[in-house]
Amino acid sequence: MKYVNQAVPKRDAMALVTGKPVYTDDIAPENCLIVKILRSPHAFAKIKEIRREKARALPGVACVLTHEDVPDKRFTMAGQSIPEPSPYDRRILDTWVRHVGDPVAIVAARTEKQALAALKAIEVDYEVLEPVLDPETADGHASLIHPEANYHVNFNIGNDVKNNICSSGEFSHGDVDAAFDAAEVVVDQTYRTCANNQAMMETFRAFTHLDHTGRLVITASTQVPFHVRAIAARALDIPRQNVRVIKPRIGGGFGAKQTLVAELFPAIVTLKTGKPAKMVFTRQECFTAATSRHAMTIRVRLGADKTGNILGIHMDTLSDTGAYGEHGPTTVGLSGHKTMPLYNKARAIKFTYKVVYTNTMSAGAYRGYGATQGTFAMESAMDELAKKLAMDPMDLRLKNLVKEGEIMPGYYGEKLNACTLDQCIAHGKDLIGWADKFPCKKISDTKIRAVGGAITMQGSSIANIDTASVEIRLQDDGFYTLMIGAADMGTGCDTILSQMAAEVLNCDLSRIIVAQVDTDHSPYDTGSYASATTYLTGMSVVKAGQDLIRQLMEAAALKFELDAGDLEFDGNTVFAGKPGQGPAITLDELAADLAVGEGTCLSASATSSSPVSPPPFMAGFAEIELDTETGQVSVVDYVGVVDCGTPINTNLARMQTEGGIVQGIGMALTEEITYNSSGKMMNSSFMQYKIPSRLDMGSLRVEFKPSHEPTGPFGAKSIGEVVINTPAPAIANAIENACGLRLRTLPMTAETICRGIHGF
Repeated sequence: MKYVNQAVPKRDAMALVTGKPVYTDDIAPENCLIVKILRSPHAFAKIKEIRREKARALPGVACVLTHEDVPDKRFTMAGQSIPEPSPYDRRILDTWVRHVGDPVAIVAARTEKQALAALKAIEVDYEVLEPVLDPETADGHASLIHPEANYHVNFNIGNDVKNNICSSGEFSHGDVDAAFDAAEVVVDQTYRTCANNQAMMETFRAFTHLDHTGRLVITASTQVPFHVRAIAARALDIPRQNVRVIKPRIGGGFGAKQTLVAELFPAIVTLKTGKPAKMVFTRQECFTAATSRHAMTIRVRLGADKTGNILGIHMDTLSDTGAYGEHGPTTVGLSGHKTMPLYNKARAIKFTYKVVYTNTMSAGAYRGYGATQGTFAMESAMDELAKKLAMDPMDLRLKNLVKEGEIMPGYYGEKLNACTLDQCIAHGKDLIGWADKFPCKKISDTKIRAVGGAITMQGSSIANIDTASVEIRLQDDGFYTLMIGAADMGTGCDTILSQMAAEVLNCDLSRIIVAQVDTDHSPYDTGSYASATTYLTGMSVVKAGQDLIRQLMEAAALKFELDAGDLEFDGNTVFAGKPGQGPAITLDELAADLAVGEGTCLSASATSSSPVSPPPFMAGFAEIELDTETGQVSVVDYVGVVDCGTPINTNLARMQTEGGIVQGIGMALTEEITYNSSGKMMNSSFMQYKIPSRLDMGSLRVEFKPSHEPTGPFGAKSIGEVVINTPAPAIANAIENACGLRLRTLPMTAETICRGIHGF
């Protein structure tokens, strides 16, 4: 292949590294009103009175809005296909505040200084209520977080809002009780993961204005432009046709921008004042008033015979969705459904779950989307089982591994078409030096080096739900415009979709122009999330490209007065017969001819959805150095071997993998959102919330073991999310191999390890 499976540079690389104005705030009009939010100081309270007269009278203030000024419409801010599985439990401004940082009032002024002064002039009387801060006690707590009468769910999600339960359910296959009765060795442990911040570089931001027809135009840094249109229309109580959403470049998202965060505040200011408005979240607001990863408590039961054949698996997940239910009912499912199928040889499996409300910042989408938390629990339990069986933990995994061609009951009954996970494990072991280094080596009186491993799977889009459309137009000078609805958030999807288009159209990559997303002009796409873009949008590119070639040949055949089957096309020229043996017309000439007179401008569109969600796989191996005096753990080497089908762009796939591994290491060792006893977040800046930098990283090596997924474009599956899942369990397993200490709660800090080793 000429472009697919090649290390093509990102299309926007030079613009980004040279500081071109490409992001939302770069292109916002200078006359925008500046929007700021008055936020709740209380974790749970009812607003008794708001006095805003003083704020309104200040110079430059255009408006001060409270719950009395916004539509009484409940909605979810989760960007998901309609009907959304997340409950409608929000208003733009409410009479209740449910976490510290919840919005109380909206201020718009000519300058930021004037807006901030107005915030200080607003007086609010609260009835402060007892907050629910511990998810373990949320079910049936005396404080009811969502007492509103117009709370709404679109379908049965196991919701019991009167007991603070957002969602619940269960799934089983086979006789689990019989499987555990037959088991000779059982592991039954509980693992805890915490809330994490996505920490993308560009904070949330949007600007809005009314066009000449009075329609609301929202320009936003979002992963889900079409969902923004739908949610904004509902929340603002205006027809969807009156909303247009434009997406410029995005400076990272990691799932955070699959949820509306900033968009509605300037939007309602524009509707109220008729003026352009802009909202740019501070970094502190990103930490305290957006969404995080769902904290989860996961109990894992594994039953096996003495030779290591797994007979039964039971996972039970308690997920903390925080103050609102964004992504709560869906995230929890991945903790079980994208972990248990790895061990498809089990006779019986069971998955039970509950998602509860608490008075903390809402949880939402974050790379890995529940599979990350489940992988930590399952892969830690697998090493604990291996220890009981006195087996090499990687041999235990290989013994029970899912194989190509198997039906996976725990993965919605899908058939596994493509999988090289066994090769990923074998190659990863070789790269890390497992045979020589497992379980550990003492290198001084106080330092030990050890290795640990873990495996994982994810998905490629949401089966039967996600939709991706593209349109490819032949322009009058023989180049192509690729119209997509997917959002490149820095991952490089504009580049890889161009590669696929160029491959299908057999043209130079420079002939492909990718248009930014505009809901008035771009074809519909559910958005860039759920590892969907390469797999789903890519397949639409292939289909549309093939259709456009068909149209090209038919148009040329008319000119030659031949059948299309008598022509040949090399990407640049259409030949009547064999090249060099008859008349020919270049693509430029054909395009120009079609653009005048009675010519027909050629355009092809295609839409893809999929009844399956092919899982990518990865094996991750950590070599750590542990200081037994201080508890400090350093990752000196990390190896990731990935099966993502056909890597469309080997450079970008490698970068995705490296970034995901580093994020996973942060989750494993340092990252944790914490609250004090009154519900105030205690680490709302990068001074306090520690993510790893390049200086914290040792060696990081990534390789691929390609498979060929028959339902994917050029055999591709996804890669965006699977790569974050292995570091936490691999490092936990390495720590136990180093010092015998099993840690079942994240993050695994030096203090925790030191206390565990020395018993204080």
